[in-house]
Amino acid sequence: MAILLVFVVLQVCDVATTLLFLHHGVGEANPLVAALIRVFAQPAVAVLLVKAAGCGLAVYAWKSRRTRLLWRANLFFAVCVAWNLVAIARA
Repeated sequence: MAILLVFVVLQVCDVATTLLFLHHGVGEANPLVAALIRVFAQPAVAVLLVKAAGCGLAVYAWKSRRTRLLWRANLFFAVCVAWNLVAIARA
């Protein structure tokens, strides 16, 4: 359960840092999120939709005991959050 909780916390951190760097004028690098931002014209809606889908997939992975996949996803999103913090600092 801890690995899933870490995933969710990283998603919350990614949402917060993504919205903050978008507010500072840094562009979204993820093409899916960037396209959704154009469709919805609201960055928060676009990011939250993607994160909700990701959390749903994470729950499925956790229930099917794919902890290695979740561990890798956690590592990836930790790097994403760190990158977002660097982008915010440089903006």
